[in-house]
Amino acid sequence: MPNTTFTSRRSPVYARRGIVATSQPLATAAGIEVLSKGGNAADAAVAAAAALNVTEPTSTGIGGDMFALYYDAQTRQVTALNGSGRASSALTLERLKNEGLLADSLPPFHPHTITVPGACAGWCDLIQKHGSLSMSEILAPAIRLAEEGFPVAPITAHFWARGAERQLKSALNGQELTIDGRAPKAGEVFRNPGLARTFKVVAERGAVGFYQGPIAESIVAVIKEAGGCMTMDDLASHVSTWDKPISVDYRGLRVYECPPNGQGITALIALNILEGFDLAGLDAASPEKMHLMIEALRLAFADAKWYVADPAFVNIPVSELLSKEYAAERRKLIKTQNATVDVMRGTPVASSDTVYLSVVDGMGNACSFINSNYMGFGTGIVPKGWGFTLQNRGHNFSLDPNHPNCLAPGKRPYHTIIPAMVTRPPSPSGKGGGGEGESLYASYGVMGGFMQPQGHVQVLSALKDAGLDPQSALDLPRFCIDVEESGGRVAIEEGMPKTTMDALQKMGHPLYEVTGYERALFGRGQVILRDESGVLCGGSDPRADGVAGSL
Repeated sequence: MPNTTFTSRRSPVYARRGIVATSQPLATAAGIEVLSKGGNAADAAVAAAAALNVTEPTSTGIGGDMFALYYDAQTRQVTALNGSGRASSALTLERLKNEGLLADSLPPFHPHTITVPGACAGWCDLIQKHGSLSMSEILAPAIRLAEEGFPVAPITAHFWARGAERQLKSALNGQELTIDGRAPKAGEVFRNPGLARTFKVVAERGAVGFYQGPIAESIVAVIKEAGGCMTMDDLASHVSTWDKPISVDYRGLRVYECPPNGQGITALIALNILEGFDLAGLDAASPEKMHLMIEALRLAFADAKWYVADPAFVNIPVSELLSKEYAAERRKLIKTQNATVDVMRGTPVASSDTVYLSVVDGMGNACSFINSNYMGFGTGIVPKGWGFTLQNRGHNFSLDPNHPNCLAPGKRPYHTIIPAMVTRPPSPSGKGGGGEGESLYASYGVMGGFMQPQGHVQVLSALKDAGLDPQSALDLPRFCIDVEESGGRVAIEEGMPKTTMDALQKMGHPLYEVTGYERALFGRGQVILRDESGVLCGGSDPRADGVAGSL
């Protein structure tokens, strides 16, 4: 039996006809509304994503990117959608050099960090392949919220105020997302007629209404005014890609992630390493378990930070990185009593801020969906009159010409946003091997930059190894390794047992505790489980304003 002393103060949600879990109650309600009108998991996911753009623009929007995994209950197959954009065709290292910008990375809010916003095409492509309703039906709740206004939730208000000072105050047209230059307060009603206008165009014309015509012209004009170089051709030529998802077996479950340029492979590498340890025999918040997970994730990030890039430009040894043999070799580097702070990447033999939401409908279809501007409001730059900010995802490019993730025209950067999906193996009466016949176990994810694969590992281990329900698994205190800092300090969330923190420090882990609103550092996840009888069980992260709602 799993060994854990942790219990949540909040009950999970049970249902049979459908669950929507998001970081905003009004977005959850939008998804439930669409399910109630006969929509499926894909329809509800896009409805919730659009409503999140209205209610939590501090994290997400149509000016950002998206990824999704979709489990089709009829075919029992998982498909992966990459809705991330590419760098401008005119953006080169030579251009950056001439403009005096060739340093370690681009300034975080510079217009050159704006890659083509992939979210709109991703929404439309998901509906075209898996949806059952029209975009006008799907976007109706978000349009209503934007036009009529909504009361801002408390945690969102906190980060809106931060973004108003950090980005919107100085960004072109950033005032469109303020009230007379300030952020809305908790409970204050905010209206966004510009965003409603944007959604109406997309509802009527689809993706072409965003990437061609007045919206596209405004995007190009504001980027040019800010000093960037994106063109109408960059927008018009954008396409999403349907990719084969990558996966590993973890203790009898099949865990799916989107392939690079996303960092989902980080979670899979870490899970492969951890499979060699008896985590089920350890308490969920014990120092021994925390140590093993931290060490496995350090090893995984050492590889991912080098190898994750756009596969259209570089060869990525995915199968080698995910092999059990490679995991066994990397596992040998973990010392059970001592931390290894600076980990080197491995050398496999090569052959070749953010919102996360989850939906499972009554038929058993599931959509694991993530959408992001990257750093809060992204650049904070708003195409005049359209009510959304443009992302700064290009900040993740390396400017080292020898790095696989080096900036290049038309290239997708290393992406932090990742959805996850987990299935059970086929039953004896299933369709057979090769992934066919697998039943849905979980649609889940944890948002938050480089925290995301760390959250995926910690939450899945809480579900599978500790036997926790979705809400308890999300409530469990977390750690977050600072993978961008030399020495890799580890943030520990308030609520972690003091005995665990003391023991980790003695092992050599450089720790610091995080409290209050800054707990958002540890990600904000959503989990929906489905048992073999069809009963759904959902949870929503307490680090955000959201809920899991049922039909």
